[in-house]
Amino acid sequence: MNSINNNLVDESNNEEELLFTSLRASDWGEFRGQEQIKQSLQIAIQAARGRQESLDHILFYGPPGLGKTTLSHLIAKELDVNIRITSGTALTKTGDLAAILTNLSPGDILFVDEIHRLPKNVEETLYPAMEDFALDIVIGKGPSARTIRLDLPKFTLVGATTRFGLLTGPFRDRFGLTHRLEYYDPDILAVILHKAAEKLSINLEEQAALEISRRSRGTPRIALKLLKRVRDYVQVGGRDAIEPQDVVSALKMFAIDERGLNESDRKLILQIIEKHRGGPVGISTIAATLNEDALTIEEVFEPYLLQIGILKRTPKGRMITKAGYEHLGLNYPHTE
Repeated sequence: MNSINNNLVDESNNEEELLFTSLRASDWGEFRGQEQIKQSLQIAIQAARGRQESLDHILFYGPPGLGKTTLSHLIAKELDVNIRITSGTALTKTGDLAAILTNLSPGDILFVDEIHRLPKNVEETLYPAMEDFALDIVIGKGPSARTIRLDLPKFTLVGATTRFGLLTGPFRDRFGLTHRLEYYDPDILAVILHKAAEKLSINLEEQAALEISRRSRGTPRIALKLLKRVRDYVQVGGRDAIEPQDVVSALKMFAIDERGLNESDRKLILQIIEKHRGGPVGISTIAATLNEDALTIEEVFEPYLLQIGILKRTPKGRMITKAGYEHLGLNYPHTE
């Protein structure tokens, strides 16, 4: 691995990964939620080990922070193989991909985050690598150019994406296992938080865990971030236990309300209500009003607001629902 550009392979040394490495589930029993996916993966792993074959390629999709990377680590641990981590934005050239693939060992897992961002030429280079475990390399240019085929070790590609619809059909079809990760219930998040609190050596009361869970947007990554912020608040106060009132006070400082909405979420809702009469309004108009790009609004703000019924999409544009008005303490002006 020393010959591989460190910008291409991420060995979990970035800030986001460092935040969760110590809190990440270390075995299947510790990984809570996504039970159907866990069962499917465990069966596939046992079958592959029984046949002494590499595991089928796997595609995880769904909102960020739900455990796609953690599942990949658990798969690698179960198979007792190495995992190499990179992203679709890091693999800009076919040479980048070739450098990683040729350094894999048999059975290794290559995890590509945000795989929908792979350039077209890199994606097409992956096709024979995934199907035939071979890499076609073009040598030379023009009439004298020739293609040689390099055999690759049998590896497992695990792709993760937040935008499943941007993957091409031929690419999606090459994954033997495709799973969508769902948001977590507060009760399951509370169990995850208690386990994390043990690792952080701090006492977390049951109601405090549920209070954090309700504000975590159904996402373990957010729940763990909030837990760390509340822990800081409590420890600065000279205590070693988190009580419900600590959660309320600490998260009030970060402008996170009882449903997990932050200042940016509330600003979006208010802008649509105050400047566009609650909608319908087009996404480009919302983006211009908030001075944000439309992609950020679609990928960051909208999913959770849609899920909890505060925002809805209509053929004419986005609208704030009655629940959105009520959440902000405003009268709903429309008739239903």
